[in-house]
Amino acid sequence: MKRAIIIGASSGIGYELALQLAGLDYQLGLMARREACLIELSHLLPGDHFVQATDLTDADTARTHLADLIAQMGDVELIVVNSGVGASEKKLDWNVESEMIDVNVRGFTAMSMDAMNYFVQRGGGHLVGVSSVAAHFSGGLALTYHATKAFVSSYLNGMRSRAARSGLPITITTVEPGFIDTPMLETKPAWAAPVEKAVAQMVKAIINKKDHVYITKRWIVVAGLFYILPSWLIRKFV
Repeated sequence: MKRAIIIGASSGIGYELALQLAGLDYQLGLMARREACLIELSHLLPGDHFVQATDLTDADTARTHLADLIAQMGDVELIVVNSGVGASEKKLDWNVESEMIDVNVRGFTAMSMDAMNYFVQRGGGHLVGVSSVAAHFSGGLALTYHATKAFVSSYLNGMRSRAARSGLPITITTVEPGFIDTPMLETKPAWAAPVEKAVAQMVKAIINKKDHVYITKRWIVVAGLFYILPSWLIRKFV
């Protein structure tokens, strides 16, 4: 049986990913802060699955929870680190910014590092990290979020190099979504992609063991534009 862990499975991309992977006969370990949401989700899925509540703001405890979940499941070939928080920053607020740093940087790093060490011990595996198109530019109204996602994408690039050096069949996939219609999106542009469509593209990239994927595909062009447009123009929008 194929087994996967989704960290950040209680809503949005992680929730839809659980639905689609379960439909492909994966047995899942579901992790997030809201245990009740995970239990409800597990009951919707075909088959038996595992639930582990965790809070990435406490990275040390989350590491223990991940290790315990892997031990319960017995063997895991795919770990998806999807947890992330974001907020507009019209005013600079340390409470808001520190949570983003704790979850998007410290928590993400702890989960990814432990997943990588597990796959080295196992002799192979697949780590998927969810970053954002926001990794490719910065803006004054969400500066901490953009910076944390730049860290995530850079960290995954480094982890990919480390996997190649190991000589083991370890795949690292970086997922960079644009606007996806999820609860995390504070404003919903008309061209925000349905979460079902976005995750279907993500699942295809996972199955094909891609190094990197933008979801949806139109964001390939958008991300490229951020490197050629003048900064004064970009600042009008971010």
